[in-house]
Amino acid sequence: MPLLYTIGKLTVGPAMRLAFRPVVEGLEHIPASGGAIFAGNHLSVADELLLGTVVPRHLAFWAKSEYFTGTGPKGALSKFVLTGLGAIPVERAGGRAALSAFDAAIPALRGGDLVAVYPEGTRSPDGRLYRGRTGTARLAVATGVPVIPVGVLGTDKVQPIGTRIPRPGKAKIIIRFGKPLDFSGRSDDRTSLREMTDELMAEIQKLTGQEYVPRYAPRRVEPTSGGAPTAGSAPA
Repeated sequence: MPLLYTIGKLTVGPAMRLAFRPVVEGLEHIPASGGAIFAGNHLSVADELLLGTVVPRHLAFWAKSEYFTGTGPKGALSKFVLTGLGAIPVERAGGRAALSAFDAAIPALRGGDLVAVYPEGTRSPDGRLYRGRTGTARLAVATGVPVIPVGVLGTDKVQPIGTRIPRPGKAKIIIRFGKPLDFSGRSDDRTSLREMTDELMAEIQKLTGQEYVPRYAPRRVEPTSGGAPTAGSAPA
């Protein structure tokens, strides 16, 4: 576990658990060792922070590549912190550039790390669960690691879209981990990837009880992201 991540687990982690008091179910499904992909629904920016708080091992998230290449003291600090946390840089441009984030995740997973992914590709605009993009399945087939479905509830109340700071006490936070899905040995053709993705989204829905929408969620265009996929999103 990277040093800064360890420090955060010992300091920020207990503070977050005390403030938000998340109810956590299914921790027994998290492997004690070896790589795995955490694939969950995405309601809020707070999803990443709270997921990292409750998972006992190092969990690698993706961050915009600009945070690794900034100049001056602020840029140097950003690069130092994100590198120290073991974050994976993702390009904003989309297409092949966005898929490079998955390329970067492959050695991390094969090396035994955990990586968090949001198959919807962006935060849900209305609390419903939208069709998953196939990047998560493609990554699972390429690495042979299990996919752990994650269901998160309540984060859209503690940090609604458009707010910068999570507010404790606004809602009960529930984080559920489902049984690992094994996609190793499956074909990576378009039809197979879609089938695996639909299987995954069905498992996530079981954990959350959200209404399912059989179409992709509309991407938000925000000044901070330029309309690019959010960190951890799964391109098709």
